[in-house]
Amino acid sequence: MVNEANYCKVCVAPAHAVNMTLDEDNVCSACRVAEQFEQLSDDHWARRKKRFERLVESIKSQNEGDYDCLIPVSGGKDSYYQIHKMATEYGLKPLLVTYHGNNYLPEGDYNRDRMRHVFDADHLMVGPSVSVLKKMNRLGFKMMGDMNWHAHCGIFTVPIQVAVRYKIPLIIWGETAWDISGMYDPDDFVEFSAQMRHDNALRGYEWYDFLDDEQDPLSSKDLNWAKYPSDEEILEVGVRGIYVGNFFKWDPNAHTQLVKDQYGWKEKEEPFERTYRKMSNLDDRYENGIHDLLKFVKFGYGRATDHASKDIRTGYMTRDEGIEMVRKYDHVVSSDLYYWLDYVDMTEDEFWRIADGFRDPRVWWIEDGQWHKYNLWGGSSAYGKVYLPESEWAKYLREEPA
Repeated sequence: MVNEANYCKVCVAPAHAVNMTLDEDNVCSACRVAEQFEQLSDDHWARRKKRFERLVESIKSQNEGDYDCLIPVSGGKDSYYQIHKMATEYGLKPLLVTYHGNNYLPEGDYNRDRMRHVFDADHLMVGPSVSVLKKMNRLGFKMMGDMNWHAHCGIFTVPIQVAVRYKIPLIIWGETAWDISGMYDPDDFVEFSAQMRHDNALRGYEWYDFLDDEQDPLSSKDLNWAKYPSDEEILEVGVRGIYVGNFFKWDPNAHTQLVKDQYGWKEKEEPFERTYRKMSNLDDRYENGIHDLLKFVKFGYGRATDHASKDIRTGYMTRDEGIEMVRKYDHVVSSDLYYWLDYVDMTEDEFWRIADGFRDPRVWWIEDGQWHKYNLWGGSSAYGKVYLPESEWAKYLREEPA
């Protein structure tokens, strides 16, 4: 069972966070890797910049296509920064590629549509039909407690499809995985791979796992956008996905200020209900809302924990301030839940009954008809009514809850 010993003593991340580990000093792997990145000198970053420039020149010299690189973009702060580095600073001709999941916030719509104007770049958008998206929302939620699985799949599939079709060998991604969980050391220079997509982004599922559902039938043709190219197709073009964060120091707060000042990028006008940041995930109204609420329901922590942990590591926030952000935001049931329920035609009772089945028994227990969990700041609290009977929860997990 989670208790005070199961949280990082530097940031606010729990030990059971995805792909996270705590060492013998109770410091999480993401904080340890962040320390390694912070210790890199200016001279070291200058050498990395040279390495990046050699890599780009090598790929450009072999590229006979119409574009120097492809940049997967949502229109967010990271997208603008990636294009800024490639188009403004290095003068490359990028093709911008967006997977459109149908639920942009107004500011996200504005930023996305503005990119091709301010960077004078070609922009290709691919979006499944709305009926398919609604089915994918329902199926993803029921199968794995993630109504946004389609977005993870689209973001890491459509750009590779386009790179193969247009014969663009270089794909430019943004931050590296260290920023999230500390999976890689600074010298790993991790690149995008089919395995990373399948194991991490898609959680081991593929498009064909969504066929043959009686309530939400989908055909192979409905999911063409979700089909990853073959190894042979990728190797023929030489498609390679690199991360800007491996070569240039990654600081989303500084990047946000840069793209606001230089390109008129807009953050969210009104605060989010589940996090204090106003600059993240404007491309999907659910990402900071119901999608993140499900993360809290499953694992007992949410986006405010993630954002605070990142800001603590980069010196923008103290741990005490981070704890207050977690206390204020992580548990909130955001109002976009009701927008989504209407979108997919589901009742609130059905939502909670299904969501309860995904609760991690290391984190949650049932007491007097309420869900309880241990708090980062000490003690336990109740967080909502139990909709799924305890006996059914045990059956759902195939073991008695802890």
